[in-house]
Amino acid sequence: MNRGDGPLSVEEHNRRAWTQRVREKDVWTLPVSAEEVAAARRGQWSVLLTPLRPVPREWFGELEGKRVLALASGGGQQGPILAAAGAQVTVVDVTPAQLAQDAFVAARDGLDIELIACPMDDLSDIADESFDLVFHPVANLFVEDCRLVWAECHRVLRRGGTLLAGFANPLLFLIDEDIAPGQNLVIRHPLPYSDLLARTDEERAERLERGEPLEFGHTLEDQIAGQLEVGFQITGFFEDRGAKHPIDDFAATFLATRAVKT
Repeated sequence: MNRGDGPLSVEEHNRRAWTQRVREKDVWTLPVSAEEVAAARRGQWSVLLTPLRPVPREWFGELEGKRVLALASGGGQQGPILAAAGAQVTVVDVTPAQLAQDAFVAARDGLDIELIACPMDDLSDIADESFDLVFHPVANLFVEDCRLVWAECHRVLRRGGTLLAGFANPLLFLIDEDIAPGQNLVIRHPLPYSDLLARTDEERAERLERGEPLEFGHTLEDQIAGQLEVGFQITGFFEDRGAKHPIDDFAATFLATRAVKT
């Protein structure tokens, strides 16, 4: 079950899973309120790259008039807030149902947001050096090769442009998340992690039925050196939690970086 191979690709599996999450009103599919948009227009706003910790405002610089790509950011959350704060926003997501949430907010609150349905690791419909800032919250765990994502981010950014990215700490994938309370944590999976290798066909079918996308635990080398090797300079970093995973009690489960295209 690889992308473009077999009856159901990774991309299509995850599109269907997120479509179901929209129907079930998952927290990452719920649009922001009109009150939050109004506050953002007054300069009172914050957005998330990771589950809990707001991104430092200084990471954005001056937003007014900037061309911002909200990458894999459908759901009517970050894109509308950044648009209300003054940016010219394009939201990219592989799931049309998620983009529909952004369209809903844009229509409700009079925001001008461009919507593009495509995968985060193939932005071939977007021209080189089109954006000043890429905002990419935790999402590259849903693609097999995060280095392709970094390469595309670098390509579509103008020289001196900024990439703000959140991603999962690979520690999350060492231990199964569905252990019983009080049970010892047992390391089961090597890194890098792949649902394609660690799950049976039956388990993958069950995940889809439950609305769970296929996930991939990329190494820190792929996440951080991957950015450096395509030409980014990392200028900011923070950790966060909020994975609702047993290891969350012991270590930060999400990371975020600010990087500049040099």
